[in-house]
Amino acid sequence: MNTQAPVCACGIVLVLLLLLTVPRTATAQKNDIDIYSLTVDSKVSSRFAHTVVTSRVVNRADTAQEATFQVELPKKAFITNFSMIIDGVTYPGNIKEKAAAQKQYSEAVARGESAGLVKATGRKMEQFQVSVSVAPAAKVTFELVYEELLKRHLGVYELLLKVRPQQLVKHLQMDIHIFEPQGISVLETESTFLTNELAGALTTSQNKTKAHIRFKPTLSQQQKSPEQQDTVVDGNFIVRYDVNRTISGGSIQIENGYFVHYFAPEGLPSIPKNVIFVIDKSGSMQGKKIQQTREALIKILDDLSPKDQFNLVSFSREITQWKPSLMPASEENVEKAKSYTSSIQAHGGTNINGAMLMAVQLLDKANQEELLPSGSVSLIILLTDGDPTVGETNPKEIQKNVQGAIGGQYSLFCLGFGFDVSYAFLEKLALDNGGLARRIYEDSDSALQLQDFYQEVANPLLTAVAFEYPSNAVEEVTQDNFRLLFKGSEMVVAGKLRDQSPDVLSAKVSGQLLMQNITFQTEAEVAEQEKEFQSPKYIFHNFMERLWAYLTIQQLLEQIVSASDAEKQALETRALGLSLNYSFVTPLTSMVVTKPEGQEESQVVEKPVEDENIHRDIPSVPFLLSSAPSGPDGVSHGVDLGIEGTSPALPASIQAPPFILPLPGQSVDRLCVDIKHSQGPMTLLSDPDQGVEVTGQYEMEKARFSWIEVTFKNLQLQVRASPEHVVVTRNRRSSVYKWKETLFSVMPGLKMTMDEAGLLLLSSPDRVTIGLLFWDGPGQGLRLLLQDTGRFSSHVSGTLGQFYQDVLWEPPAADDDSKRTLRVQGHDHSATRKLKLDYQETAPGAEISCWSVEL
Repeated sequence: MNTQAPVCACGIVLVLLLLLTVPRTATAQKNDIDIYSLTVDSKVSSRFAHTVVTSRVVNRADTAQEATFQVELPKKAFITNFSMIIDGVTYPGNIKEKAAAQKQYSEAVARGESAGLVKATGRKMEQFQVSVSVAPAAKVTFELVYEELLKRHLGVYELLLKVRPQQLVKHLQMDIHIFEPQGISVLETESTFLTNELAGALTTSQNKTKAHIRFKPTLSQQQKSPEQQDTVVDGNFIVRYDVNRTISGGSIQIENGYFVHYFAPEGLPSIPKNVIFVIDKSGSMQGKKIQQTREALIKILDDLSPKDQFNLVSFSREITQWKPSLMPASEENVEKAKSYTSSIQAHGGTNINGAMLMAVQLLDKANQEELLPSGSVSLIILLTDGDPTVGETNPKEIQKNVQGAIGGQYSLFCLGFGFDVSYAFLEKLALDNGGLARRIYEDSDSALQLQDFYQEVANPLLTAVAFEYPSNAVEEVTQDNFRLLFKGSEMVVAGKLRDQSPDVLSAKVSGQLLMQNITFQTEAEVAEQEKEFQSPKYIFHNFMERLWAYLTIQQLLEQIVSASDAEKQALETRALGLSLNYSFVTPLTSMVVTKPEGQEESQVVEKPVEDENIHRDIPSVPFLLSSAPSGPDGVSHGVDLGIEGTSPALPASIQAPPFILPLPGQSVDRLCVDIKHSQGPMTLLSDPDQGVEVTGQYEMEKARFSWIEVTFKNLQLQVRASPEHVVVTRNRRSSVYKWKETLFSVMPGLKMTMDEAGLLLLSSPDRVTIGLLFWDGPGQGLRLLLQDTGRFSSHVSGTLGQFYQDVLWEPPAADDDSKRTLRVQGHDHSATRKLKLDYQETAPGAEISCWSVEL
């Protein structure tokens, strides 16, 4: 297969949600439908995830009750099996060609029943749902199986399980088995519901090639409190990992007559790129969309390499180019481009065709004038939120015009902002031109979504990558030619070994790096590889054949998008045959779910397509807040960011100071620090021995911080807090968390927790603990907390760090004991005893008397 396409560096998310609902009646109690067992078993073998969700319920009422089983799974996953066992009788789901199931589907719709059991929910998930009536005392077992190949996104694979039983479950257990013959190099866990108390139910074991993560809480551990029967288990559990890489960058793995070849070389320099950003500034982009686009573009421009060239094309009815030609990404040019970006305003129509042709002309002109560096990569990145309304408005004509203009020379990436744009149009536009499409969701983190996408394509490593295998050794090989390899992603090729294949499977991967041909050689002993996958009992055997089928189907579905009408039929026929043969629910197949006699007739499971997934009102990160009384470190912090409560009202003049500092070894109480003079970002703390730095931007006119950022230099990790949310960036990969969204994350060298009050703590055994929160009591704004300050080194510095050097308190003045002088590193500061609010206490805060210093 020789079709060229980029390697998608998309992150993968596996999401599971189990929800059993019981209709309220006069006699029905909360747990009439009792989930007595809920298990999630996920086996990941060489990136291929096989997940089984099993729920066992019993109806404890004396009347029939309806149980609804819901599981959220990734859009890229294929359901492979579903069954219900009711009183010992199995009711299976049967996978058929979509046309064959269409009659049942149509009849169900005509009856007004919910025929489509799978619908989009959130950004990356689909929700499977089935309901069944359960007789008194009857038991039902639900089981859903789905599979997916995990894709490497910015250097990691990610597995996310979401569990929401909404009741205490006697047997609740999650098991995640990971087997990676290359060896596991990084393993991290993160959860939105774990606390230190509940963390005891989590066990992790790991050796060189395998990991086992188990979460098995007791009934008492699941309870919010001894007095409450509500469960605290409600949210996400995430596993992130990566594998070891050899110098060749490749690994061939073989199981049961099939092979998979992973390729992600390390240590290659980035190829210079020529980037044209094509930005929609039509009237529909007004407001937050254009604001977030400007914000994202400014940060993206900052990330350009000095070796890159770039230009900006903005369009509405008219088309504007920033400069008449590509510009080097020098510091001066980037600053000018950022200034230009800041001035972009939204108004008018949408001339996509004209803007795209102008972008291509800019690259063509530079190419003709030999201004494109040898071996560089040329990219066009289009961001639009609507369909074309000006100039050429026929989508097919635009696709034809753009493909003809690009002529295979450049890669086009299309970002669709929101749901008013035709995703199918953008997807074909991108795939026709060696790129990919991505939807940007309208949310508070839209700017971060744009930046995250750019990071995926920011560092091209190889062009024209081709995989070669001996013709007598393999057959039915998946896509083996790729246009671009980006840093942090991975190329995957799979195939079948011939019956008389050699004992050693060799492979050659060739590509271009800065106009130089580069070749990587890899080989694998067939018998040795087969043996490696036969011995572990915890892997899903015959998985590699299913991996090959899954990958083949996904690539065929992608090819169908950009194929001609004449080619589509053959591609669809092959994809359908594989879907039926391997029992995958794909856009070409349906699953018919049978039910007991006398209930609603058979239901049909359909695979949604992206353009059908219009769910504007579904939150991007579904989450149900609970009210556990203690923080993630097991200690009650008494921090409540809401302003409701029974605390007595305090005078409006008493405010919470920007900082309350505990000073180690001092006989005096805490120090309150007010900021009275600030220009630009300030360094609050810097300790090179601890490898930590805290910076912030203080707005004098609003008397608050617009952001505070904590950088752990040894971990390559930044935590940036703003009044809207917290953004955690590690190795170019960003995650966003809303305040009060509970979090428990353990990674090498750092534990990161956030409780329901919104107190974010960053801690490790040998570092100062740093806390961040958004305080919405009097003196509203971001606040910084410090614990274990005795761990600061003698090299600590900064606006706040100076108070952890040699500090000397002069005695109080004889005539006024409310004033003292504080000497810090030879400088005197006047300290005055004042009433302040302690933001570390429940809002609106407890009144405290502290020594106040103005800086």
